[in-house]
Amino acid sequence: MKNRKLKNKELIRKNTEDFKASKKTPLIIILDNIRSLNNIGSVFRTADAFLIQKIYLCGITAKPPHKDIHKTALGATDSVDWEYVENTMDLVEKLKSENVHIASIEQAEDSVSLEKFTTKEDTTYAIIFGNEVKGVSQEVVSVSDTVIEIPQYGTKHSLNISVSCGVVVWDLFVKISSRL
Repeated sequence: MKNRKLKNKELIRKNTEDFKASKKTPLIIILDNIRSLNNIGSVFRTADAFLIQKIYLCGITAKPPHKDIHKTALGATDSVDWEYVENTMDLVEKLKSENVHIASIEQAEDSVSLEKFTTKEDTTYAIIFGNEVKGVSQEVVSVSDTVIEIPQYGTKHSLNISVSCGVVVWDLFVKISSRL
């Protein structure tokens, strides 16, 4: 049979302990006031898939355990390190003091198109995704080291946050892992 689908038991996957012990991609995800529990769960699954260092949940973003987060995370809330921080600006200031490169994912003046954004060696990146309606707060955008924009060519002006996260994480994962 050509191109036979693999069964789950044939996939070589890490267990939670192996995941936690693995070297992580130097990438942090910050969720800034995300409303949808399903979006939060989807971000956890994406973070698990690409060995993301940590997720920060800020503002109104719900925290595990929650059945609607669990429904889409499928256990990734157990593997991926996460922390709740009430104020996104406090977190951004803390990460900046640790030399983490802060990148808001947003449509803004002087943004860098995702395909043109280049990563640097020995740099940890924190990517911030904002509220489904209001986006990343202006205050956070203003203090970001970079604003990255996902190019879009259709009639809509935005992507779902979980889709945006998948697109950006995949792109940065490829750029970062090509240097490792």
